[in-house]
Amino acid sequence: MYEVSSGVRSTRNEDGGIALDIDHGQVFRLNPVGALILELLGKGCAEPEIATEIGRQYSVCEAIALEDLREFLKSLDKHKLLRPQRGEKFR
Repeated sequence: MYEVSSGVRSTRNEDGGIALDIDHGQVFRLNPVGALILELLGKGCAEPEIATEIGRQYSVCEAIALEDLREFLKSLDKHKLLRPQRGEKFR
């Protein structure tokens, strides 16, 4: 499971969302799926839960949603918006 970094502030609307990394002074624009993922991570949801919700909201196969989710998590990590919980590593 992963956590949103403590220096990240985000907002979500029907067009997607914005994530502000206050530690690094960067702003990121998110599409609706990315904003949903960040919101669910902030609520403590695990990968399978997030993939299920993406599949439900966007009529996508959960396996594809999970694969895409993992790629997005790598991108969030690269930009320092996310951190794995203790003992976890990104796949």
